[in-house]
Amino acid sequence: MDNTDRKLLSLLYENARLPVASLATILGISRATVQKRLDRLVEGGSIAAFTIKMGSAAEPDRVRAVMMIEIEGERSEPVLKALRRLPEVAAVHTTNGRWDLVAEIKTDGLDTFDKALRRIREMNGIASSETSLLLSTYKR
Repeated sequence: MDNTDRKLLSLLYENARLPVASLATILGISRATVQKRLDRLVEGGSIAAFTIKMGSAAEPDRVRAVMMIEIEGERSEPVLKALRRLPEVAAVHTTNGRWDLVAEIKTDGLDTFDKALRRIREMNGIASSETSLLLSTYKR
């Protein structure tokens, strides 16, 4: 992957709907070159999917949070599997430092958020957790 590929990925990350012709103009290369690069990035696995990012306006009442989780003993794998099965858990990340896992949680309201937190905290293998609600999001 070269610098042009990285610029192409950055453009697509910001707007996956940009037409190939627009990408070519921005990058200063031909449409055919952009298409070949896209095909290569998809075939090589650098691009797994073209998708959308939903803005907060599309989900005005969603409750979003991150939960830092400390695992008890050697229970990482069962806890990770259990978290991934919960519909309220949008993603789970392994990490280093004080916390073993970070779970992104999204629910339709505080009542379902409370129930999700309770289910997670009662899981076998979770030693402790700390949860922070996401109030505002700013684009980089």
